[in-house]
Amino acid sequence: MVANPGQLPADAFAQAAGELLQRPEVRAVYVTEDERLVGVVTRKTLVREVVASGRDPRSTALGEIAEEPHYTIGPDVALEDAFRFLEAEDAERVPVVDDHHRLIGVLSRSVLQRRLAEDEEPLDEDEPPDLPPAA
Repeated sequence: MVANPGQLPADAFAQAAGELLQRPEVRAVYVTEDERLVGVVTRKTLVREVVASGRDPRSTALGEIAEEPHYTIGPDVALEDAFRFLEAEDAERVPVVDDHHRLIGVLSRSVLQRRLAEDEEPLDEDEPPDLPPAA
């Protein structure tokens, strides 16, 4: 899990997200309000919601443009189950949130795949993952 992923408060401006997203390792900026995850902003979001719409990135709040995350996952989900979930949903990454929806980190499918490949026990692909409902 990537702890402390790129995150900004909902009242931060789109320009700040754009600055974070310039770094090649940053794929998304997680938008929080009172420590709770409220949305996600990607390069695609910035282009669609700010650039193409003619909005000023220095005055457009992230809370106005952030997209609700498709999925979230809890911190107690086993790595194997998390990987199967990401595979089943064809998702590259999923935010990890606690019971109060506070952002703890992000799980990446490619990182999980490498981690699980290091383990000795193979996955039982016939067993469905035991996950909480997606957000």
